[in-house]
Amino acid sequence: MEQDIQPIGRVALDLGVLQINWYGLIIGIGVLLGLVLAIREAERRGLHKELFVDLILFAVPIAIICARIYYVIFQWDYYSQYPGEIIKIWNGGIAIHGALIGSVLTAVVFAKVKKVSFWKIADIAAPSLLLGQAIGRWGNFINQEAHGGEVTRAFLENLHLPQFIINQMYINGAYYHPTFLYESLWNLLGVVILLLLRKVNLRRGEIFLAYLFWYSVGRFFIEGLRTDSLMLTESLRMAQILSLTLIVVAIALFVYRRFSGMAKQRYLDA
Repeated sequence: MEQDIQPIGRVALDLGVLQINWYGLIIGIGVLLGLVLAIREAERRGLHKELFVDLILFAVPIAIICARIYYVIFQWDYYSQYPGEIIKIWNGGIAIHGALIGSVLTAVVFAKVKKVSFWKIADIAAPSLLLGQAIGRWGNFINQEAHGGEVTRAFLENLHLPQFIINQMYINGAYYHPTFLYESLWNLLGVVILLLLRKVNLRRGEIFLAYLFWYSVGRFFIEGLRTDSLMLTESLRMAQILSLTLIVVAIALFVYRRFSGMAKQRYLDA
């Protein structure tokens, strides 16, 4: 049976002189849907929809570059030997934490230039970020990367997964944990929670901090299942270290901004 399993091809559209890979297409879809969600909410919050269009024109390329740089740094033993591979992001190899760092820094500078509250922009964008991450993980699925340790086919069937997912998790003669799916579902649940938190009317900035907390908690545990983690040392996974750091930072900022009076305005304020 296994010998008949063929992975899903990485190329979505072959135009001869141009190939469009599923990886890039899926990430593009995630960005587009996230932008639509942000624009709709921005208009409700009294901001021009062009604000997020302008932001994304800067944030997306910077985030992709930072995500790639982050990944290459922790895989330098390989890329120092094959520098021509550094630009081939269509083969996979971008780190979400690198993208997050790049996009947040871009948003901070953008907010200062546009004279708009960074926290207001961040709150509106938080569900969009998580939605984009949830969709983007399916690019890892196509590339058969970001998976966990070895499991049996029976284990995957007991999860009641569709056959196409089970078959795609058959890699080099073995089945693996679909950690891409675990994270995608965790992020989608987070999107629903963040959308509900909008109605709670939290203080400005707290929806974004809730995003950092939610994503980091899930990433910490899911990362422990993965076999391709970027390592700081032989035993320390960089994503888990950053996740713990972001959890502490999110909680500390939440408490500090509330008790220092920095978070007086609320999300639904005009």
